[in-house]
Amino acid sequence: MFDNLKGHLFTIIRHRHKVMEHCFKAGIIRRGLVHDLSKFSPTEFIPGVLYFQGERSPNEKEREVTGYSKAWMHHKGRNRHHFEYWTDYSTVTKKLEPVRMPDVYIFEMFCDRVAASKIYNKERYTDHMPLDYFMRAKHRRIIEAETAAKLEFLLTMLAERGEDYTFRYIRAQVKRSRRGMTEWRGLKL
Repeated sequence: MFDNLKGHLFTIIRHRHKVMEHCFKAGIIRRGLVHDLSKFSPTEFIPGVLYFQGERSPNEKEREVTGYSKAWMHHKGRNRHHFEYWTDYSTVTKKLEPVRMPDVYIFEMFCDRVAASKIYNKERYTDHMPLDYFMRAKHRRIIEAETAAKLEFLLTMLAERGEDYTFRYIRAQVKRSRRGMTEWRGLKL
């Protein structure tokens, strides 16, 4: 159990620091500073230790054992960089529907996915892995269409042009959004 404690704590700290590094490169410093703080709450931390494996999220193992992940439900309900947070009841369909994410959280989600790929894949990581992971579940994901298109656009840019180019693009978009310009250069919806 001590190995699980040490492994889980080390993993979430490494992941959080990697996301912070990416958020700083992206120009969204505050998002990096507050990223994933809920992982240190007992609701998320204890299952993280109990179901720790090292090569994938403990939430996956918790789902296999109990049929659901209480830690994940807690996490997605408190962290706006997860598209699952952005659902609400539609006044039109009267059903739970995905809602468009604000760009700053899409940028943080991008940083989170790249960091997770690096942490779990270690030295095998390539800039194509976050896009591959996204594409494997693309048609099963319940995510608002524009949000999905923007994330895929960034992940494709990373795969094709690399990290430096993609973070420069995001920084430019952050600056544009602060001036009230919301259209993304090069994105065709």
